[in-house]
Amino acid sequence: MSRMVGTISRGVRAPIIREGDNLRDIVTDAILQASEEDKFEIRDRDIVAMTEAIVARAQGNYASIDDIAADVRAKLGGGTVGVVFPILSRNRFSVCLKGIAKGAKKIVLMLSYPSDEVGNHLISVDKMDEMGVDPYKDVLNEEKYRELFGYEKHRFTGVDYVEYYKELIEGSGAEAEIVFANNPKEILKFTKNIICCDIHTRERTKRLLKANGGNVVLGLDDIMTSSVNGSGYNEKYGLLGTNKATENSVKLFPRDCQSLVEDIQKRLFEATGKHVEVMVYGDGAFKDPVGKIWELADPVVSPAYTSGLEGTPNEIKLKYLADNDFAELSGDELKDAIKQSIRKKDGDLKGNMVSQGTTPRRLTDLIGSLCDLTSGSGDKGTPIVFIQGYFDNYTND
Repeated sequence: MSRMVGTISRGVRAPIIREGDNLRDIVTDAILQASEEDKFEIRDRDIVAMTEAIVARAQGNYASIDDIAADVRAKLGGGTVGVVFPILSRNRFSVCLKGIAKGAKKIVLMLSYPSDEVGNHLISVDKMDEMGVDPYKDVLNEEKYRELFGYEKHRFTGVDYVEYYKELIEGSGAEAEIVFANNPKEILKFTKNIICCDIHTRERTKRLLKANGGNVVLGLDDIMTSSVNGSGYNEKYGLLGTNKATENSVKLFPRDCQSLVEDIQKRLFEATGKHVEVMVYGDGAFKDPVGKIWELADPVVSPAYTSGLEGTPNEIKLKYLADNDFAELSGDELKDAIKQSIRKKDGDLKGNMVSQGTTPRRLTDLIGSLCDLTSGSGDKGTPIVFIQGYFDNYTND
């Protein structure tokens, strides 16, 4: 009889990770112990993934608001700083904003509307339309924004982010001015020294501002790229991918992860004789249909992974074959015909009709999203995920 179970994703528990912990041994031992306890066999092309949070914690990759302030002051001069297109997040941006404000005399905060880059809404689209506001051209100051939209709070967090961010800036000792616009060039009317806080569109934003008269134009990925007074840092992503650690410090995105995933792969091979793929994952890449939030607030889903996770899926859409090529078949005859098509499929199905409707995304983005949903972001205590059968298909019995 054919095997009935396909892909399995397991959350694996681990100790609470502290700075200096040996993640190679902790992750490997957790997988081996889970295999023994839950009675599953480790196989070739299984996947072991660990959340970026435990990697950064083990590295001790933290920075305080004073560290951030010192870096901002050194790089932007300590005067008026434009802060452009931050996401609306207490966890992701609030402590960063405190540090930036502490390193400046005045902050001109420019918020995109009706939502931020990852889908957190300041205002509803319907309300914006009702008030006759054109987000492509209208620039609003705080007074006009309040006149039009009042004190609207986020539907899930209950936070008025305009008020919240203004209080953070002023509480850090800087003057605050808030502007609402979607054209980054509007910030140049207030200051030429700017930090672009968008994540996935940051290169375009920086390019436009530099080309139109910006003096010092940086991104969050240009702040905390080296240690400040012994702090953590990330030479590639800076403050991108940070999470609040305390009210006055952040955990940075992990650095130098590649050797870790390769070491875990090697140790698991030595223990089992099986070639397992290994990755570090952060946010998944998916969108909440109710809150409209696109989950990916990290700069990438996976900052490090073994070579077998490179590329995109190369899959055939079974329902397309069943409804078209083999519409006249049924039962075992249909099953056998589809299996033969899978065995004979080309190495690259891009553009082929039989692959239409399959997910055209990178493997690490798909697997990282599965891991993020499996581990959750709260109190499950499973920062390690073990996936089996991901690379199987209908022909694997």
